[in-house]
Amino acid sequence: MTNILPIYGYGQPVLKRVGTDIPEGYPELEDLIAAMWNTMRNAKGVGLAAPQIGRSIRLFLVDSTPMYEENEKEKGLQKVFINAKILEESGDPWSYEEGCLSIPQVTGDVERRPRIRIRYMDEQFVEHEEEFDGIEARIIQHEYDHIEGRLFTELLKPVRRRMIKRKLENIRKGKVKVSYPMRFAMK
Repeated sequence: MTNILPIYGYGQPVLKRVGTDIPEGYPELEDLIAAMWNTMRNAKGVGLAAPQIGRSIRLFLVDSTPMYEENEKEKGLQKVFINAKILEESGDPWSYEEGCLSIPQVTGDVERRPRIRIRYMDEQFVEHEEEFDGIEARIIQHEYDHIEGRLFTELLKPVRRRMIKRKLENIRKGKVKVSYPMRFAMK
């Protein structure tokens, strides 16, 4: 079993950096991706980006299958995105409550466009350009924000941001209980 990595919590500088492109032949990429899948599943997440495990690179995973009923799992998406670039977002923005493994016990309604077109590489560095919509588009946009150094809390309405200020400070200080390993900005 590949190891489970600590998830970097709110306040860690790596979460605010724009990730760098990953060159073909990046050392131990396959092992890193396997560890990220295990880490995400252990934390019961539906996405995980490399900055969340302390790497400022353009890599994220998406697994939307937990968002579907047991008999609809085949509708879900399980995919690795390397060096992704969102080319277009379209449709009328819709609001949905989001959370983040790096910001445990904090949620908020975020408006995002329902359709995206994205270019990315898979694990074999084969380039793809695809369109996604609905919940898959939303998860991809959330994880993409991580590789752009942006957190979902920045997209919340000002009133909600003020309401969660103390919770965010507690996460920064490590004053939060979670069921998965985390690394905090201050201890």
